[in-house]
Parts: sequence; C-alpha cells; structure tokens
Amino acid sequence: MPMTSESGNATESGINVTPLIDVLLVLLIIFLVMPHHLGERAEIPMPAKINVEVERPDPALVIWVHQRAESSAPELEVNKDRVSWNDLDENLRGRFEHRLDRTAFIKGDPEVDFQYVAQALDIAHHAGAERVGLLSWRE
Repeated sequence: MPMTSESGNATESGINVTPLIDVLLVLLIIFLVMPHHLGERAEIPMPAKINVEVERPDPALVIWVHQRAESSAPELEVNKDRVSWNDLDENLRGRFEHRLDRTAFIKGDPEVDFQYVAQALDIAHHAGAERVGLLSWRE
C-alpha cells in the first residue's frame, strides 16, 4: 500500500507476496502429483474368530389379567402360563430369581376393573419387580 508524505518524497511499503505464492503453488503441485498409495500401510491385528454362544435375553415378563365371567375375579396368565391369584406372588418370585432384568408388564382386558390390575401390580412389586409397566389393550 503506497504511503506518501507531505514533503513529496514518495515511499512505498508493502509485503511482497510473489515468493509466497510461488512456494504455495509448488507445494500444491507436489501434493497433487504424489500418489496416495505410497504412504505406510497399517496392519491392524484382527481378533481370532471364536464361536461364542450369545445368551438370548429372557423374554419380557407379562402378567395378563383376563376377565372371563362378570361376577368372578379375573384369571391370570404369566407368560402364557395360567396362575391363580394365591400363587402369583410365589410364581413371580421364582421367575425373578433367575432374571437380571426385574421388569414386569401388566396387560388387562378392557372389561377388567382397575382394582384387579392394581392388585396384580402390587403383588409384582412385593415379589421383586423393580419396574412394572402397563400395556395397552389391542386386538
């Protein structure tokens, strides 16, 4: 950028970028021409192939409350096995002994009074369920 003084002597000061551009263009050409396959190859060790049986997780524990007759208490199923109301606590305790996940789900027919669902939920908590979820009814 030219600078002038009031005395009339013209002095110019500035950066000469021509050598910098030359160096930049030479580096650009070198990197474009240099093939990429000349670099070092990384040999990554792969783990040995071992046939390991993966344990399948336990199926979800579902307590199903079925209303069969209007005047009687609903029937219970735990994972498709019929269980009586008196044996529900013992049955769930036995199932929770062998499970890492102590989650149970309760699913009730639309005709079931909520007091029976709440009673099944309470029994599940006393039997060792850490979390109990309510499933919606769908046909």
